[in-house]
Amino acid sequence: MELTQMMLQSGFRYFIDTEFTDFLNCQLISLAIVGEDGREFYGECADFDRLLCSEFVRAAVLPQLGQIPGRSMPAAQLRTELQAWLLAVPARPQPILCFDYQGDIDLMFDLLDRDVPGGWMSEHIGDRLDVGKLEAYYREHGGRHHALHDARAHAYAFR
Repeated sequence: MELTQMMLQSGFRYFIDTEFTDFLNCQLISLAIVGEDGREFYGECADFDRLLCSEFVRAAVLPQLGQIPGRSMPAAQLRTELQAWLLAVPARPQPILCFDYQGDIDLMFDLLDRDVPGGWMSEHIGDRLDVGKLEAYYREHGGRHHALHDARAHAYAFR
């Protein structure tokens, strides 16, 4: 077995999801990470450009912002808090950022100016989400297009 595959099998997974303004004029709105170990991170950018939001984002994402008190902040503060959270995650077992859409991990890398703490790996898991479990999670817990709800749903539906 290849070393990378062995590490992916032995690490803790952390499921990342983001919300963003639009596919063309893409700015981060919110970011969440939910770990198999129970750790969670969530933050909203207070200083994204609302004029860049698509109609869909205006209708589905923006009304959900502010649900979690104290988690809206300027991008610079979000960067600092995310960096500190990532550094606080134990390096063993290997932490793995799991994403279903490449744009999610790219937005996180952009927020961090590509300065991700050492030891983190990443894995595309879009084809490893059980659609039935995903839908069941949304029916039971409500919400879609909220980064924290979506990251929790991905953690639940991962197979």
